[in-house]
Amino acid sequence: MSTTSEAAFETAIEYHVLEHGYIRVDRDGFDRERAIFPAAVLDFIRATQPREWFRLEAFHGSHTGDQILTDLCKWMDANGALATLRHGFKCYGRALRVAFFKAAHELNPELEAHYARNTLGITRQLHYSPRSEKSLDVTLSLNGIPIVTLELKNPLTGQTFDDARRQYRRDRDPREPIFEFKRRTLVHFAVDTESVWMTTRLAGGATQFLPFNRGFDGGAGNPPDPAGRTYKTAYLWEETFQRDSLLDLLTRFLHVQTDEKRDDQGRQARTESMVFPRYHQLQAVRTLVEAARTEGPGNNYLVEHSAGSGKSNTIAWLTHRLASLHDASNQRVFDSVVVVTDRVVLDQQLQDTIYQFEHKRGVVQKIDESSRQLAEALESAVPIIITTLQKFPFVSKQLLKLSEERGAIGTGTLPARRCAVVIDEAHSSQGGETATDLKEVLGGEALLKEAQRRVVEEGREDLEELFREMAKRGRQANLSFFAFTATPKHKTLAVFGRDGQPAHRYTMRQAIEEGFIHDVLQSYTTYATYFRLLKACDDDPNVERKKAARALARFLRLHPHNIAQKTQVMVEHFQTVTRHKIGGRAKAMVVTGSRLEAVRYKQSFDRYIHEKGYPIKTLVAFSGTVQDDKLPDVTYTEEGMNLGIREKRLPEHFATPEYRVLLAAEKYQTGFDQPLLHTMFVDKRLAGIQAVQTLSRLNRIHTLKEDTFVLDFVNDRDEIHDAFKAYYEGATMGEEVDPARMYAIKSEVDAFGVYLAEEVARFTEVYFKPRQRQSALDHQAMNAALDPAVSRFSARLEEGPDEAELWRGKVQAFLNLYAFLSQVIPYQDSDLERLYVYLRHLATKLPRRTSGAAYEFDDEVKLEHYRLQKISEGSISLKEGEARPLDGPAEVGSGALREDAVLLSQLIDIVNERFGTDFNQADQLFFDQIVEAAMTDESLRLAAAVNPGEKFELLFRNVLERLFVDRIDQNEEIFVRFMNDTPFQKVVTTWMADEAYRRLRADGLAATAPSEATTPQLRLVDGLPASRYVTCVPFVPLRAAAGAFGDAQHVDETEFEWVELETRHRLRRGMFVAQVVGKSMEPQIPDGAFCLFASPVTGTRQGRTVLVQLRDAADPETGNRYTVKRYEKREGGGWRLLAPLEDHSHARESGFRADHHCQRQCGRGPGDRRTRGSHWHDATYGGR
Repeated sequence: MSTTSEAAFETAIEYHVLEHGYIRVDRDGFDRERAIFPAAVLDFIRATQPREWFRLEAFHGSHTGDQILTDLCKWMDANGALATLRHGFKCYGRALRVAFFKAAHELNPELEAHYARNTLGITRQLHYSPRSEKSLDVTLSLNGIPIVTLELKNPLTGQTFDDARRQYRRDRDPREPIFEFKRRTLVHFAVDTESVWMTTRLAGGATQFLPFNRGFDGGAGNPPDPAGRTYKTAYLWEETFQRDSLLDLLTRFLHVQTDEKRDDQGRQARTESMVFPRYHQLQAVRTLVEAARTEGPGNNYLVEHSAGSGKSNTIAWLTHRLASLHDASNQRVFDSVVVVTDRVVLDQQLQDTIYQFEHKRGVVQKIDESSRQLAEALESAVPIIITTLQKFPFVSKQLLKLSEERGAIGTGTLPARRCAVVIDEAHSSQGGETATDLKEVLGGEALLKEAQRRVVEEGREDLEELFREMAKRGRQANLSFFAFTATPKHKTLAVFGRDGQPAHRYTMRQAIEEGFIHDVLQSYTTYATYFRLLKACDDDPNVERKKAARALARFLRLHPHNIAQKTQVMVEHFQTVTRHKIGGRAKAMVVTGSRLEAVRYKQSFDRYIHEKGYPIKTLVAFSGTVQDDKLPDVTYTEEGMNLGIREKRLPEHFATPEYRVLLAAEKYQTGFDQPLLHTMFVDKRLAGIQAVQTLSRLNRIHTLKEDTFVLDFVNDRDEIHDAFKAYYEGATMGEEVDPARMYAIKSEVDAFGVYLAEEVARFTEVYFKPRQRQSALDHQAMNAALDPAVSRFSARLEEGPDEAELWRGKVQAFLNLYAFLSQVIPYQDSDLERLYVYLRHLATKLPRRTSGAAYEFDDEVKLEHYRLQKISEGSISLKEGEARPLDGPAEVGSGALREDAVLLSQLIDIVNERFGTDFNQADQLFFDQIVEAAMTDESLRLAAAVNPGEKFELLFRNVLERLFVDRIDQNEEIFVRFMNDTPFQKVVTTWMADEAYRRLRADGLAATAPSEATTPQLRLVDGLPASRYVTCVPFVPLRAAAGAFGDAQHVDETEFEWVELETRHRLRRGMFVAQVVGKSMEPQIPDGAFCLFASPVTGTRQGRTVLVQLRDAADPETGNRYTVKRYEKREGGGWRLLAPLEDHSHARESGFRADHHCQRQCGRGPGDRRTRGSHWHDATYGGR
């Protein structure tokens, strides 16, 4: 019988490492007081440094060994084992090494020979303590110095890595010589056959372990061995502890990190930690380094690492490796490494980390002064340069100035150099002309040579600057980009990825499951604002719809009652819940929609907190100055409202116990790292990547932080889910942008006739002049070449502003597409580059359409009704649903079209509809009544008979607005809260216009050609059809009748047959066909008809369903059996059952909407008012 003991696990590890270069080190040779293997240490020094040994022996004689060991241990106690392993120690003035490591190249045979003499040893059951016989399962040593310990557990005997961690915490005294921080062993692993965890510092019960797992299916854990031959954790000893790998870790990865933070009393606290890379960090750096070594310069690499991945250290390790990287021919791969970042903490961390590796200064230079400083560093080929992207546009001029100061004639370009560019947060660094300037500067002479090559090929010396401009956009042979981001955009994946995939990925899901960040969607509460506005002035002015609607929305958002109500909700939640979190130290952030809102909220918070006497202090964050139209003589600044706290000091003050709430407008929503931030109150529209970045401010971990909380006044849960889901298990690139589309847009831009080809040529001839021929007159010449097109556009703007604005949008679309595609596709079309440069400058000169005066409705409008209501709470699960691929750049632009003028009273009604309450069944009846009323309008009847649908909608809009105004008092809760979503007015107008047009056209056709009317067909199909929800829906075999209200029943659509049907409705998931049996209150639905139902829908009758399976019992409400019942909403709430209609014409006059309710949380849709056959009724009904 095979053994399943822990000893067998030890044996498997030992067997493998002994087979791969390790030696077995006898545990009896361990000096427990010194915590080393003395014989192994002395053997190594004697064998590799005989000259030093001989000289020391001449002085110390037989005591040489003891003296060396004494000085070595003192040195390690003072400087640490890691520094001693790397740099050696001194014994009586003699420098001795206890390990040799590989150089970046292989040009030193002596060093290579010394490296080969390193001895890695394994010891099982090492008795390490001078005071007891406790033993370690496995100890790894280097030349007699213990560096790694392992505690092994075997799940087959009922123990796991948790038991190993508990053993380290409870049974391994950190004061033992072998465990003293930095002085001996460097890292400790808790290992079972499934999982690996590590720590670099034992601290009793406070010991912190980190996972060292590979990740599995986008989450935590380890995959099974694909060959089925070994443990899931075998990578630890087969890969990580492999001889070259472990020595590489010691020399190029492990380092001591010092953090300085202020404690609760504001005092500076300094902590040290030993950093050992997590598995994904180690794998990412080694993967990228090996790719750069074999592929050389000229390639792009994307690293998609979530927050919590330890990106700063990964960048530091990668940067150091790239700066010293040599290829197979022992030639340096890169002359310089440029790190592009906006994070001020990264430069010091890089300098400190690399100093430990190199033990010399000057390897890293931070560019924090000017573009001249950057030009000097680049010219001097500083190994590692840290800078921001914004300094590159000015480097060429600085290079020219430096040449002039030396009395030389310069070209403004760098000599031929190979550079690695490491980009921190790539999603904000790969687009625009600034990024292109970086490529131009670092491209240097290589760009110049490429341009000259094209000159020779095409025989056009006058186009050298044009060819250079084209070359700088694409991939360059002397530049490699290593782009890091947690939230890549489509452009990021396309530009830096390989086939849309990153070179390495560490997902948000894995970071959450491994405990490095919090899942900020675990506790997510949404509120909705319901309100009604009234016109408070006597006159009724005409206003531009969209601009005035925005002004009305702003009126509500800034209304004192709105702010006061939300302030109360937020402050009370903070006082009762948040304040007690994280050991009573939790903080909150309020995300506001504008700077003025931040000012108003700051005032409202402070006033409410003062009135209540709560021990809470707030800070506000916004840029620039703000003026409140309520107090035009007062100017607000961040520093002034924060009582003198300067902008740069705000994070530091917010970290103190004094301040608990930060109210922010467009600040601190990316890159802000505050672990005590527990709660976020959101009063701003968030979407896509912005939602992920903003809400992720909460995800930082803290020892006492157990959860987070979001209270959202604006956003929809489903949209937040979709935004996070795109990055939860790694981003995927959607459909690639078709390059042919750019040429199609170019043709549309050309055809508008704003510019002439000769004007483009004249402008670009000046723009692309060789630098030595440029003069002060060039500026006026370029403006003169643009002015004719500006004049033509101005004339077109007067004649047809909508068309002119659409053209402006297409110009922007062309610019966006070319700027993106030219980074991906090596275009050789110089005409495209000319047009791009011309249009980029023309776009800045084109006049804007006058937007008219801004609207202020403080006196014209008043808030009549206001209600703030909790809509949902609980977790938004990211494990459900499918991730949406990231979309590419828009193919077409859009201009700002002028809105029709409407009466202020009408607009108020429309805004009430857009920003009001949720739909219910009565609302649906209300909409249908409006459509029915519109059908009685003779002008609409005539318009439907002679116009296509698009023109009919234009006329319908005017009638619709009147109908809404006429009926607004019939339904006070028809306002739906779609703030900042697809405009409610547009959706409703389009739907109602289509519905009225269809019905009017159908009426007309039926009256003139009744014989041509067709009966829709319904046909069963075999199996599961491919055209599900296109032409087919499930057939639910229930005989339905409206009866008593009952509980909902789940129905699985895969259990049913499917039917193919003819319908004018656009089918969607959730629709199905069922048969209704019995007499209907609406005569258009005959007994036995098959009807199309839709789900889901909002609005319920006490949360129950009313479409139920047919029973023998009669309907308890009527005593009859009805398929459809009619209800009317009562004033003050409740429902009243209406009498049956007697004929179809009466149904038309009443204009009611029949609502079916089904067992699977059904929905509603636009209903058909006509009977279209006795067996198949082409209408959509629904309910919940």
